[in-house]
Amino acid sequence: MYGIPSWAIIGDMGYALSRLEIGSDCDGDMSTSASGEGQVSNKPLNNLDDEIAQLTRMKSGPSAHLSQVLPGKPEVYISPVKMLAGRECNYSGKGRFSAGDCCHVLSRYLPVNGPWLVDQMTSRAYVSQFSSDGSLFVAGFQGSHIRIYNVDSGWKVQKNILAKSLRWTITDTSLSPDQRFLVYASMSPIIHIVNVTSAETESLANVTEVHEGLDFCAHGDGRDSFGIFSVKFSTDGRELVAGSSDDSIYVYDLETNKLSLRILAHRSDVNTVCFADETGHLVYSGSDDTFCKVWDRRCFISKGKAAGILEGHVEGITFIDSRGDGRYLISNGKDQTIKLWDIRKMSNNATHYNRPRNYDWDYRWMDYPPHAKNLMHPRDRSVATYKGHSVLRTLIRCYFSPEYSTGQKYIYTGSHNSCVYIYDLLTGVLVATLKHHKSPVRDCSWHPQYPMLVSSSWDGDVVKWEFPGSGEAPTPPNKKRVRRRHFY
Repeated sequence: MYGIPSWAIIGDMGYALSRLEIGSDCDGDMSTSASGEGQVSNKPLNNLDDEIAQLTRMKSGPSAHLSQVLPGKPEVYISPVKMLAGRECNYSGKGRFSAGDCCHVLSRYLPVNGPWLVDQMTSRAYVSQFSSDGSLFVAGFQGSHIRIYNVDSGWKVQKNILAKSLRWTITDTSLSPDQRFLVYASMSPIIHIVNVTSAETESLANVTEVHEGLDFCAHGDGRDSFGIFSVKFSTDGRELVAGSSDDSIYVYDLETNKLSLRILAHRSDVNTVCFADETGHLVYSGSDDTFCKVWDRRCFISKGKAAGILEGHVEGITFIDSRGDGRYLISNGKDQTIKLWDIRKMSNNATHYNRPRNYDWDYRWMDYPPHAKNLMHPRDRSVATYKGHSVLRTLIRCYFSPEYSTGQKYIYTGSHNSCVYIYDLLTGVLVATLKHHKSPVRDCSWHPQYPMLVSSSWDGDVVKWEFPGSGEAPTPPNKKRVRRRHFY
């Protein structure tokens, strides 16, 4: 039933359990970490974390009744034929497939065929994301362009936005929950908001359409010099939260049209922020100071400090993605790892980790020193660590796979080496490597419902991967060259 092309790398091990220091504030047994890339811990995988393992299996595995009643010894993967037979016999007692049953089948069909070209630009792609329902796709480029594609209409360009007052590149975009408005950020304290539901396809700032500027400066005069790396709408669409190059987290009230809060959150650039769940109460942030922090918005004004700190990375953090349950998150780090976190293991206080560097390294133009790959944080509070991809030159992003089709069974990420990597969340196995691009893949996005993944790269290509293929000829190898510059 399931196959992956020969060019997809299967079975490479990219997983190591993280070490928890004896005497730390976190509970539970201490785990040992495998050293080096491509190795796997000798500790039984079931001990990774009992709760997240159970939750993931419940969301992505077949019904317990189905697996128990079917004849023969238990199988890791139950074929669709057996599942159909079980449904006809009503082994589940519900007369239908459960959400876990559906994910058990769908998650086997990874979006690895292709790629098929969506768009090709002459400037680097920095941002690419599906809307929450998958009907729209947003891509932002260094050359001032932001394109919104209508996925349901054959990827027709619904909005071609030419950004206003761009500094360096589009660093981030965010669609409002009702998909009426889009905000875009650059290396500037001004974030612009655009109405994407208007009839105009071409949106030239303040010529064909108004791109209202939202001033994130504390004094409201736009004179402070800092850039916005990350911006997200709140779940009710009334606020924006942003992370900036002046070590701060900002909250902007869209109803009153003014900045409502600034927190000096980290000791270095805040590269990433996101909401923990649908309530919008908790915010996660990640910084070049190596910390992930948890912020309770209900205590922002009264406390002005983080609810907790997660230690484990030995280099800066480029991106954070929440599992959506207010408990688990993943982070991509310049130490060339993704880490899985449980916020119940956060500490109240943390001191800056003075990593024992005997090397001079800057991720913007240097390769990561080989001997540094085995460094471990002495107070690592992460649940698991995933290795194999590379995080260099730019703020590479990582994500949980969709809940609807995979039960969040996978983690996927772009990479400096021009590939997209897909890891199994629980085993850490590298299940697929998607190869097409000729430059770093900064962002990628898995469709929330279908086995489709879109990757965007500094080579200017935006391509989609599917299972099955669309029947068209895949995109030929990209031979054009893009002049390299080194920055975020």
